[in-house]
Amino acid sequence: MRLDIYRRSESDGKLSYLAVPEARNIPEEATNTDWEIEVRAIEVEDDAQQLPDYDISNVTGQIDEKGYAITSVQH
Repeated sequence: MRLDIYRRSESDGKLSYLAVPEARNIPEEATNTDWEIEVRAIEVEDDAQQLPDYDISNVTGQIDEKGYAITSVQH
């Protein structure tokens, strides 16, 4: 699958990442923050579980459930 990856700065100086299937808009519940594009149309395995460069776990599960995957608050 191909994903667009967005990033935003957190108050503690860390970055959060949001992965959305290519060409889809950021879901409404996530548009209230300032996301900036990190990379467009990155190719990942259809059953990807991790995107370690972006601290995103359970990628396909999150996308199936919410339509996007996001960095865990634990990172």
